[in-house]
Amino acid sequence: MIPIAALQDLVTAGSLDFEPSADELDAIEQEMPLIRAEVELLDAQIMTIDRPASELDVRRIRRARNRVMAARRDLTNRTVTVQPGGAA
Repeated sequence: MIPIAALQDLVTAGSLDFEPSADELDAIEQEMPLIRAEVELLDAQIMTIDRPASELDVRRIRRARNRVMAARRDLTNRTVTVQPGGAA
């Protein structure tokens, strides 16, 4: 039997030495409103998993969905207008 522990050290040690670049962090920052809206929608849906949805729950989920759609629209509009070369 060949031990693989030594091979794992070589694989995992190299993969932990990098961090996201500034461009990647900027992209994440631009998507944060959408991420937050999606988390709110998920929280609203999780609250209704083990019980019937009340009228308040239905409103909460509907509002959260609307926030997600608005955040997606804003993100799409922002990325479309930023394209270089005058492309729309």
